[in-house]
Amino acid sequence: MREKTSVLYQNPVIRGFNPDPSICRVGKDYYLVTSSFEYFPAIPIFHSTDLVNWEQIGNCIGFNNIFDLTGAKESGGVWAPAIRYDNGIFYVTAAMEQFHGNKFGNFIIHTDDIYGTWSDPVWVEIGGIDPSLFFEGHKAYYCTNDNQGEAQESIKLGVVNPITGDILENFRTIWHGTGGGWLEAPHIYHIGEWYYLMCAEGGTTFGHNEVIGRARDIWGPYEACPGNPILTNRNDTSKQAVCCGHGDLVEDGSGNWWMLHLGHRAGKIALSPLGRETFLTPVLWEEGWPVIKNSKARILEEGPLLSEQHSWKGMVDNFEEASWPCQWYFVRTPQPDHYIRGNGRLTILPFGGRPSAEKMQGLACIKQPDLSFRMEVQLLFVPESEEDAAGIVVWLTHDFYYFFGIRKKDGRNELFLERKMEDLDVFTWSEEIETEDIELMVEGTKEDYTFYTIMPDGRKMRKCSASSRFLSNEIVGRGFTGTMLGLYAESIRGKGTPAVFSQFRIFNPEVGQ
Repeated sequence: MREKTSVLYQNPVIRGFNPDPSICRVGKDYYLVTSSFEYFPAIPIFHSTDLVNWEQIGNCIGFNNIFDLTGAKESGGVWAPAIRYDNGIFYVTAAMEQFHGNKFGNFIIHTDDIYGTWSDPVWVEIGGIDPSLFFEGHKAYYCTNDNQGEAQESIKLGVVNPITGDILENFRTIWHGTGGGWLEAPHIYHIGEWYYLMCAEGGTTFGHNEVIGRARDIWGPYEACPGNPILTNRNDTSKQAVCCGHGDLVEDGSGNWWMLHLGHRAGKIALSPLGRETFLTPVLWEEGWPVIKNSKARILEEGPLLSEQHSWKGMVDNFEEASWPCQWYFVRTPQPDHYIRGNGRLTILPFGGRPSAEKMQGLACIKQPDLSFRMEVQLLFVPESEEDAAGIVVWLTHDFYYFFGIRKKDGRNELFLERKMEDLDVFTWSEEIETEDIELMVEGTKEDYTFYTIMPDGRKMRKCSASSRFLSNEIVGRGFTGTMLGLYAESIRGKGTPAVFSQFRIFNPEVGQ
């Protein structure tokens, strides 16, 4: 065994839109899941052997599962998954909004091969959101919040069959939290002689925090930690990390404890288009309670890790294979026959309509990986109508995005930038182009997005730019997701002109390709 050392690392450890992390350890391996909301495939899965370097290995719900996000509203869909391992089986439970109309539904899926296909979901007929599982004594305890309203908030616990979803022991209220409001994300642990119940409070914005209680019996009564909240950045004047909470505890192989939790990294004037990301924070134990230094998360952190943190270098997809790498996502369940991959090309077949709150097709996207990035792609597109357009999009919601691409205008082809901000939809820049084959590029920084074309000799030609702050949830005033970078084609008239993409790559320009 390698000797443990104190290692400096930088948060977040999983960058970009990856909120609500939950973790389990199996031997030397760690597995982590995050929320996906209206995006499909649902519930990304990450793997690590050192807690600080993570690789996405798949998604829990994909094309092989019976799961339909059609009609899910923005920031609806699937959220707050929790992953646990018991007797050779991985289990994930999560909440889904817009299940059978406007109802919430809690479901469980399982697999004995985390790199393979998961089961179809089974539904647990209990209310609340942010469910989690705890296994002990041949029982699967199921924990969720009671969302009857802020004044009646509580955490309730029952026993279920995790394979069928059947309730085996009725649910009881076990804790009311500390009164911080929006009591959610409960997780139960049995450590020593105590059962611990850790939850989030304060809402998932700037007042977010993490609290914990303990009891001798799993059913309670739970006493609150005198040091609550054990994690919050609500009073951190540095504003480097905000909105920290919704955590999960894990013990590493050397006996050290850690919390994986969400946090929001500040961009321009404390705003960030990245949404909530996954942070890693060391945990100590004092007098039977978990303790975090100064009760806050940090961007630059130090802990007893066994490895140094690697820089993110990027991703290349030349579209040689028909199957989609796990990093690609669609807004709600896609229509696969409108996306044709293989032989070095991705063809998107648009089929009418503009983006809406419940309908979006023609977009394949990945998560913006960091505040600083560069994305490049080759586009072959000859619009047949002035109602057809294709290119790259920087996307937060259907009514907040930047679209940089090709369209037909007054009988000529032009390169354009569309800025969509709610009811303000403006084509802010355009120029005529002669070519049908063009390389597009977007470069992101903390302040803005800059759009380029790349000449055959490799020269960058700057075209236009747009502020990053207008794609932050704080400016939008709603939502729980982060910015996506996409390849997009649309047609207002129905079946439109195919757009052909090739040579996709994204990387950190500060590190190189």
